[in-house]
Amino acid sequence: MKRTGSFSIPRVGISLVLAAFAACVLIGINEAGYHQSKDALEQIEKYTHTRAELSRLMQSVLDAETGSRGYLLTGDPRYLEPYNAAVANIGQNLDGLRSVYASTPDEYATLAQLSRNVQRKAAEMDLSVRMRTQGNEDAWKFVLMTDVGKEHMDAIRSQSGKLIASATQRMDVAQDQVEASLKLARIGIAGVTMAALIAFWLYLRQTNALKLAGERQQAALQQERDLLESQVRERTATLAELATHLQQVREEERGHLARELHDELGALLTAAKLDVARIKSRTAAQAPEITQRLQHLTETLNSGIALKRRIIEDLRPSSLANLGLTASLEILAREFSERSGIEVATSLEASELDESRQLTVYRLVQESLTNVGKYAQARQVDISLRNYSNHVEVEIKDDGQGFDVARVRPSTHGLAGMRHRVEAAGGKLTVMSRPQAGTRIAAVMPKTLPVPEARVAA
Repeated sequence: MKRTGSFSIPRVGISLVLAAFAACVLIGINEAGYHQSKDALEQIEKYTHTRAELSRLMQSVLDAETGSRGYLLTGDPRYLEPYNAAVANIGQNLDGLRSVYASTPDEYATLAQLSRNVQRKAAEMDLSVRMRTQGNEDAWKFVLMTDVGKEHMDAIRSQSGKLIASATQRMDVAQDQVEASLKLARIGIAGVTMAALIAFWLYLRQTNALKLAGERQQAALQQERDLLESQVRERTATLAELATHLQQVREEERGHLARELHDELGALLTAAKLDVARIKSRTAAQAPEITQRLQHLTETLNSGIALKRRIIEDLRPSSLANLGLTASLEILAREFSERSGIEVATSLEASELDESRQLTVYRLVQESLTNVGKYAQARQVDISLRNYSNHVEVEIKDDGQGFDVARVRPSTHGLAGMRHRVEAAGGKLTVMSRPQAGTRIAAVMPKTLPVPEARVAA
């Protein structure tokens, strides 16, 4: 293969140079033929225009004669309008023809004779019209009955026919030149095409190996790209599973911590409160100052117990397990309204969700209300939970300042966390907001999550 390539490259180069030289020669021939045909086409266009001008001149003369005779025979002034228009066009037509025949003396002489006859015919018609207008009946009838007008028209037809025949003859000569140029151009185009085909065939032979090498390289790159995409998909799925696992672990840790606080800390605080009550009952009459201190200690213990309850509810809402999702959301909305002063309206339907999805809905509403309290500056929040046969829909709307969803910073993990939590439960989260137009967060979650085929096989 290397030996063949070493000899083929010079041969291909020489062949390409010869083909290019032949193409340049043929292109030069075609260029000359092009200029020749261009001049011939200009001549055809010129004499086509000349024939049209002669036809318009004859038409104007005929229109003038028709208008004048109509006026002479009827006396109706309306015939003077086409007559006057035709007379005006005659002068314009003669000026156009003079500019065309200025470079051809023989034809210009014929045009001069034609111009004189046209002017005589126009003078005859003008004289007849003026006599008819002045009421000189005998004079205009005499002019009308003579053969002067016919002689002028015959001369006009004869001279215009000569000019038309001459223009036609020149057009025929120019058409012959165009046909000859076209034949030459066809031969040149055929030669250029043949040279180009030969050069292209040689080029294809030389580049075939490069094309095959490029295809092999593209196949290797595509294989590597597919491998990278597969790895990215696997890593993404692994990260999603890890995030879901960490979220579950966090919820389990929250539940464990809530139980520990409820059992251990609750028992300690309750025991301390009972001991304070016993001490207070025995020392109530002896020292008022001690009684006051014990009362303050009791209030402190009550505050600690209330704080413990609030921390436990934030870690793991006990109302969710004891009262259900609807009651828990009502309590959450009421407590948020009391803390923030924002009016919260709820429209909640009972739903049949498992414990994990109930917790997902609760956390979604909780995180949304937290964002409303921090950023929205809203006055009204609407929370709705609608139950359907196969899924539930959760919606949180506010009338706050809103934001541009497309410009949310990547470092803002609140919305990303809500989206992942909902998608991990098999649902879909939608966030719609505009500046100064409020925010709407909606989630649709199925009541049962289908098990993937890969996990079933596992």
